[in-house]
Amino acid sequence: MPGVCLITGGARGIGAATARLVAADGLAVAIGCRDRIEAARASAAEIGAAGGRAVAVCGDVANEA
Repeated sequence: MPGVCLITGGARGIGAATARLVAADGLAVAIGCRDRIEAARASAAEIGAAGGRAVAVCGDVANEA
């Protein structure tokens, strides 16, 4: 059964490339970002267009609250 992978900083660069690779391996991807929600949504849309499952989530993982 495929799992889910959270990629923090997955909105662009190495994080986005990692998100694409993980999605290509069949995992659903949550693309985490702190303040680049539009870039994260674009990355999720790209994964979806390629047949993968992805969602953009915005939050600060450095702040426990």
